[in-house]
Amino acid sequence: MKRQLTALLPAVAAVALTVPIGLATATPAAAAAPCGTVVSDRDGSSWVSGVDGVNMRSGSSTSCAIPGVIYAHHSLDYHCYTAQSGATWTFIRNDTTDRQGWVRDDLLPVRDGVRGSRVSCNI
Repeated sequence: MKRQLTALLPAVAAVALTVPIGLATATPAAAAAPCGTVVSDRDGSSWVSGVDGVNMRSGSSTSCAIPGVIYAHHSLDYHCYTAQSGATWTFIRNDTTDRQGWVRDDLLPVRDGVRGSRVSCNI
């Protein structure tokens, strides 16, 4: 019995060592977009806003400049999303004003069960 346990021990140790390494190499989440970040259109979806008086930002942070404001009647082109401090942000081109910037997804209307873009910017 002791011989069987001794033979099994290296296999158990090898599995124990590989589990934490496997967890550490998981796919990283989308990163924040620094102020001034502009991205290409990866999403291809467009919407009429439905929100009124929402600030667009030059990056995915409220500390970034405001290049424009979205109003309810504006047509928006969603480009992609990124994450910042537990929230997601969508890069949007406002087709009505020709301005572009980042908007927190919780400020955007729900479309087909989702707020904002469904495509990661991969920043």
